[in-house]
Amino acid sequence: MGKPIVLQLGDDIRWNHELHSKFQEHFEIRRSYSMPRPEFIQALKEKRFGDFFAIYRPFWNTGGEMGNWNEELISLLPDSCKVYASAGAGFDWVDTTTLAKKGVVYCNAAAACTESVADAALWLIISTFRLFSWSAMAARSLDPNQFVEANRNLAPVSLNPKGHTLGIIGFGQIGRRTAEKAFLALNMKILYHDIVQMPRQLEEVSQATYHKNMDTLLADSDCVLVATPFSGETLLNASLLAKMKPGSRLVNIARGKLLDESALLEALKKGHLSAAGLDVHYDEPNVNKELGKMRNVEIMSHNAGASLDSHIGFERLGMENIISFLQNGKAITPVNQHLVAKASSSKL
Repeated sequence: MGKPIVLQLGDDIRWNHELHSKFQEHFEIRRSYSMPRPEFIQALKEKRFGDFFAIYRPFWNTGGEMGNWNEELISLLPDSCKVYASAGAGFDWVDTTTLAKKGVVYCNAAAACTESVADAALWLIISTFRLFSWSAMAARSLDPNQFVEANRNLAPVSLNPKGHTLGIIGFGQIGRRTAEKAFLALNMKILYHDIVQMPRQLEEVSQATYHKNMDTLLADSDCVLVATPFSGETLLNASLLAKMKPGSRLVNIARGKLLDESALLEALKKGHLSAAGLDVHYDEPNVNKELGKMRNVEIMSHNAGASLDSHIGFERLGMENIISFLQNGKAITPVNQHLVAKASSSKL
């Protein structure tokens, strides 16, 4: 018997060469590089990559040319495939339920970019209180009149975050790390909403208070941070935005489609919300033109997790997930393990 096969998508390994040497001791690496989707489908149909044990995608911005991982691709995976380890925190581009039915554990790499995303979240939170976007836009205009206007008029409408309440929707690794930073560095009060309440030891670091009902969190928060995975549906629509505290702020570092941007725009225009910070957008790479021009809206180009540290971690964690699964039958950062177990039990 030869080594188990790993199908690597995208570019070459760039940083973790010592770990990759160890990886090659365990596995035979076969490459698809960056195939167009039709060619990739044909290669799977022809079993050109063999009966591979795992799929490894070390970089979020390469190897994605085959598009979304849906039934069309997943149905063509060999029964030998047991784990798919990919860079990136979000997994809205992959049907983890269908993968589970196929018996494949999907592993993301949120742990590798947690620090970077939390830093970016903190920047957006601060900016929505201090309206740094207004100041930056005025300075970059190179127009002395705009500079003077911001210099003279920003102070009366900006606030320090200290003592204000941050409500976090999604208290996973990124949500918790942001809470810690906001609590320790900014002295903010932390509330959170999630499907289940976290163990007390995870709440204690930021003295976070659990809200089972998202409505109460929205009503009690001076700033709401969206840090939850995209499940296929809009999370915050017009009716929910209306339940937010008047004059509060909204920050989204998760996925653009979680937020109804038209409703956000209306809430900002009416003054119900005082500011917003967006790393992600509904129709990326297209940014809402009206939101982009508003001086009380801080916007980024989906860069919250984009640091060299994150990329090195993505590359490493993917290999570690696959090695762990081979040796122990358990991945380090599984997303759909519960669905795989459910699918397996239903077949018995």
